[in-house]
Amino acid sequence: MQIYLPIAEISLNVLLLLGLGGLIGFLAGLFGVGGGFLMTPLLIFIGVPPAVAVATQANHVVASSVSGVLAHFKRGNVDVRMGLVLLAGGFLGSTVGVALFSLLRGLGQIDLVISLSYVLLLGIIGILLFLEGGRALVRRRRKVAAPSRKGHAWAAGWPLRMRFPKSRLYISALLPLSLGFGVGVLSAIMGVGGGFILVPLMIYILGMPTTVVIGTSLFQIIFVSANVTFLQATQNQTVDLVLALLLVLGGVVGAQFGGRFSARLPADSLRIMLGLLILTVGGKLLFDLVTPPVDIYSLGVS
Repeated sequence: MQIYLPIAEISLNVLLLLGLGGLIGFLAGLFGVGGGFLMTPLLIFIGVPPAVAVATQANHVVASSVSGVLAHFKRGNVDVRMGLVLLAGGFLGSTVGVALFSLLRGLGQIDLVISLSYVLLLGIIGILLFLEGGRALVRRRRKVAAPSRKGHAWAAGWPLRMRFPKSRLYISALLPLSLGFGVGVLSAIMGVGGGFILVPLMIYILGMPTTVVIGTSLFQIIFVSANVTFLQATQNQTVDLVLALLLVLGGVVGAQFGGRFSARLPADSLRIMLGLLILTVGGKLLFDLVTPPVDIYSLGVS
């Protein structure tokens, strides 16, 4: 049951795409992550051009984040003022990132940059998650309390200080602006929402309470990813709406099953499993980069 993807310019099995969306949705519900950092490599594995995979995944991130942020709004777990500052940096970063994306695409290097970025990022995140999960597992077995986190008072000495009552912070606006800018660039180049990077940075660098971190991150991600989608569609014409729709349909179903299954596993085991999964995907990307292709010469459409 094949369907033609007009922007990707390939035909793929509908059930494969629905299953892929369902798998990422299941993982998102199971591990509590957006799944964008896994979706793009998997799309590349099944033959979707990297540039199209990145731009289309940004569209998928918007759809998957809306329902999450609405739920957090109802609980009062969104720091709107912090989200707006992050959003300002994210808009600037995503605009710069799409311009860089266009430049690299014109030079014919975008596919290599995307793959290398994922190998590096997935490798770092996978190792950190695996090690943190292992340490938490050892602490649980030995019944040792987790070490407490210290605040980052140095951030309060920066200029342009602002109060964020919801997060109980009084810090420089330059810090969240910088974080938002970096995540915006990543969203444009790699097609990820950036929550899996932004959430720990908001906790450990900004010192925000964990109760408002996820909702605030989702608030920023929605608008930054929407900006990336718009710019990619207008400047690079790489957003495949047919592909995005199929992935969203599968993801909605998969997330429901993943959320139910996650309650049966301890958090430290989930972190170890996610770390191993991320390292596996990153290893496959690295293998594809260093392995000589079957066809040295091939014709392609630029």
